[in-house]
Amino acid sequence: MSARPVRIGPRGAAALVLVTLVGIAAFGWPLLADRQSGLAHSQDAPWLFAALLPLLVAVVVATIADNGMDAKAVAMLGVLAAVGAALRPLGAGTAGLEPMFFLMVLSGRVLGPGFGFVLGSVTMFASALLTGGVGPWMPFQMLALGWFSLGAGLLPGPDRIRGRAELVMLSAYGFAGSFAYGTVMNLQGWVILQGMGQGISFHPGDPVGANLARFLAYCLATSLGWDLGRAVLTVVLTMTLGATLLKALRRATRKAAFDAPVSFDSGAASGPGHTPQRGTGSHGT
Repeated sequence: MSARPVRIGPRGAAALVLVTLVGIAAFGWPLLADRQSGLAHSQDAPWLFAALLPLLVAVVVATIADNGMDAKAVAMLGVLAAVGAALRPLGAGTAGLEPMFFLMVLSGRVLGPGFGFVLGSVTMFASALLTGGVGPWMPFQMLALGWFSLGAGLLPGPDRIRGRAELVMLSAYGFAGSFAYGTVMNLQGWVILQGMGQGISFHPGDPVGANLARFLAYCLATSLGWDLGRAVLTVVLTMTLGATLLKALRRATRKAAFDAPVSFDSGAASGPGHTPQRGTGSHGT
């Protein structure tokens, strides 16, 4: 029996689409805001960002409550989120070294995109509480890490790519995804920072192309080294520990038997003298 990812039902899928659309709007609204708009005022931005937190938490809870995640899946979610939250302080603040990212790649790969998104969001929430990193940026970190883990679950299935090729694919995704995470989070912080040079500052109301050019310059000047550290560590951990962790996650998934079909004994089909066993789904009178 092969390991099966956690199924995501219609409500969970709808919740993922909703939070993704909200997240895209939340990250990108400053680029489209008018110069005179109150939304473009840097003093108002943190309050708008913080308002996303309860919405994101509500969507995550709705996803967990979907039929696709039973008690065993929630238990595994809790264990992996706790491990990820504990890994973050080991490297946070040191050249972008964040070992939790490689765990998100492998977990999303084995357990599927829906589980991956919830795991990434919950892990970031738990780690923020653990490290004292609660602020207006936290819901955006939850969104970005959720997308990062979700993407790992959308890669070509293990029935097509296994062994060394799978590790190379996951490493390449982790490398690119680490830069994508950093870039998305830069967009959240860049629009509220003031006093930078004209070549890298956000100018509300300017054409989108001009602001994006300044944003690229900002990323190159401020976070390239940090993102590179995260990306390289993710690749190193995936190539060295990935095979062992993938095997452990797949074994745990098989034993948990997520979405295992339930069978019921038929009393009519039972032979003479057959006594239905308790707990098998047989119904007596």
